Formats: sequence, C-alpha cells, structure tokens
Amino acid sequence: MTSVTATTRILAVVGDPIAHSLSPAMQNAAIAALGLDAVYVAIPADAAALPHVVRAFEAVGIAGNVTVPHKVAVAQLLIRLTPRAKELQAVNTFWPEGGRLVGDNTDVAGLLDALDPLGGDGPWLLVGTGGAARAVAAGARERGVTLLVRSRDDDRARTFAGWARDLGVDARPDDGVPIGTAINATPLGLEPNDPAPVPPARLNGCRAALDLVYAPGETTWVRSCRRRGLRAADGRTMLVAQGARAFERFFPDVEAPREIMTAAVERALRPR
Repeated sequence: MTSVTATTRILAVVGDPIAHSLSPAMQNAAIAALGLDAVYVAIPADAAALPHVVRAFEAVGIAGNVTVPHKVAVAQLLIRLTPRAKELQAVNTFWPEGGRLVGDNTDVAGLLDALDPLGGDGPWLLVGTGGAARAVAAGARERGVTLLVRSRDDDRARTFAGWARDLGVDARPDDGVPIGTAINATPLGLEPNDPAPVPPARLNGCRAALDLVYAPGETTWVRSCRRRGLRAADGRTMLVAQGARAFERFFPDVEAPREIMTAAVERALRPR
C-alpha cells in the first residue's frame, strides 16, 4: 500500500493500553508486501467505550484483532462466534460476514507454535485468568498436560481452574508441585518496573518459560529465566503466529507472508 484512498480497506486492533501493540507494524508490512489496498491501525478503547467501538466496526465492516483486556468482553458482544471462540468465550480476531462480525480465536494455535521450540513439557504453570489464559487452557488440553493456575486472587484461580476442568483440562490451582513450563498470561512486563509474574523460587526444576508479553530486547522476566538456564521466549513468536492466521481470515485465499511479518516484529523490538 502506497496511499490511503476512499477505497482503502481499514483493519484495526482494539485494546487498553494499545500503544505497545506491534500488530499494526506486522500487519501493515504484510499488506505492503502483497500490494493490498488496506491499512491496519490501533484503536484505544476502555471498557466503557468498547461496546460502541464494536458496534461501529460492525456497522462499517471493519475486521481486526482484540488485545488486552478485551478478549472476553468482545466474545460477549458478538452474536457470531466460531466454535473455538464460542467454547473459550474469548475473541482475538474478527471480520465482517453477512452484515455481522464473526469472532474467532487464533491465540491457541499461536501459543502452541511458540511453545514448540521450547519443549513445552508439563505440568504447565499458568499465571493469569484472562482471555489469553483461556487460550493456554485450550493448548493444555490439546497437549494433554496438567495445568496449574496462579493468580493474585485465589478465588479467581479456583474459578478459572474449574472452568478449565469443564473444558476437559486436568487443571487445579497452583499447589507448588514441580513444573516443566511456566507461562505468563498477564500484562506484567509491559512496564519496565513490573514485578516478576512468578517468584524465582517457584521456577526451581522448571525447564521452559514463555512470556506472552513482548518488549524491546525481551522482557525482564525472560532474561532472568534464561540466566537460570531455562529455555525462554517472549510473546513475539505467538504474536506472529496468531497474526498470520488472523491475516488469512481478513484476506481469505491469501497466504500470510510470515517471514515478512516476523522481520517487521523483530525490527520493532530491537533494543534502542
């Protein structure tokens, strides 16, 4: 895309906060590489504004993505959901079809793509109980691993573990047993001074760590995990994997240029 005109298709990512999102850089690189007449933008929206934003997207046929903290809320706002989004009640991708927005969840496949190079042995320790955590629960079911749930609120951990068991996951609140993989599905790490999502002592014996947050030069938690000898990665691999699948929902019959999308994310995350 070299210019925006009256025929240019608009795509968007909505969240709060949204300034950290690399989806625009990634998706616009793919759009430009394929010469598509489209542009992808970031839309900040708090919880009060979200229903109005979603209705506006539906009215004018905008496709896009959802990021923290709105994945569960958007699932509740949409009438049409794919089977996976309906099961998880969490949406990260949407597109117009027949005058309605269809919600999907491409996070599960993205998560598994990110875990594969790390080994992803179980049990998994999941930190967080939001929309991204639901994708982790679905991934645990697909891989047949036990899921231990950790949250600042013990009641939320118990409730989430119960929901995951209903999904078919061997899940329970974190009880301190040895883990194979730790996964941060909270926003902790977006800010440089955020505390670690997992106390260091809880990682004794752990072999891998995946932080769904990404940051220039990697997150502090990923670097600390690697110093402990863990195989560790931040959320950039998952970002590209779920983004490529979303791109193929926006542009059916077009293969997402993953290498170009990866390169765009890596450029944006180079330490400055």
